[in-house]
Amino acid sequence: MAADETKGEQALGSRAPQFIKARRVLHLSWQVGVFIVGLAVVVAGVIMLPLPGPGWLVIFGGMAIWATEFVWAQLVLRWTKRKVTEATQKALDPKVRRRNIILTSVGLVIIAVLAGVYVWKFGFEMPWKIKE
Repeated sequence: MAADETKGEQALGSRAPQFIKARRVLHLSWQVGVFIVGLAVVVAGVIMLPLPGPGWLVIFGGMAIWATEFVWAQLVLRWTKRKVTEATQKALDPKVRRRNIILTSVGLVIIAVLAGVYVWKFGFEMPWKIKE
């Protein structure tokens, strides 16, 4: 048993059915198909980044499709999962949460004061319609 498998992670490599892996041309065709489908999903995710939609989620979905066949994609996904887990643990740290809440509160107060000053000085007039 490999060291990766003992940590609950699957071994690296193709997850194609055995009868496909046994035939070189069929396996190569399978990999090309998986690459094209994964590429289409990743491109759709990139298009969704500036548009409404779950862009990053779709990009990671495309990476997961690639990870069914390609070791490099499996390594990228493992690294990403590790970083997300570390960030989650850090965000749940009470000191970090308290700091984030304080910074958010201060930011909201500053925005409220600036908005109040603007309304006091100009009223509810849009900035591009102010004639001063």
